[in-house]
Amino acid sequence: MSLVLVTKREALVLADPRRSADRAGEHLLHRHFTADELPRLRVQIEECAAWAGLCEARRGDFVLAVDEIANNAIEHAGGTGSLLLRRIGDELECRISDSGPGFSEDVIPRILPGLDGATSGRGLWLTQLVTDRLAISAGTMGAVVTLAMRLR
Repeated sequence: MSLVLVTKREALVLADPRRSADRAGEHLLHRHFTADELPRLRVQIEECAAWAGLCEARRGDFVLAVDEIANNAIEHAGGTGSLLLRRIGDELECRISDSGPGFSEDVIPRILPGLDGATSGRGLWLTQLVTDRLAISAGTMGAVVTLAMRLR
């Protein structure tokens, strides 16, 4: 296992799953983010996904999906978000929450946005396409988007 050094500002929590495994899964990354931190967040997601065992062929899709949802939180929900990445059984799950107006799964386009005249929704459409599980729910404030991929 390698040691990852981070700044206190990143509010990053990396946990040794041998010590943190519980019914909620193995917490790999938990942090708040803003637009300036998205490039570093992508790197951290890639590193954690590799460490958790997500195959290389699907890792890029997972990072892309997380990035799309994180960008949505920045763009549509006040400029910040919170991310929790964990391994639960044979899945890698990412939960992104924000304090925006919230939305439901009904806003996910059925066909590629642009083909039907829609000007938004590509990120959600793409995320639904490449992940094994996508759920959207209302949080205490804003939305909570959970996406997951099977590790094997």
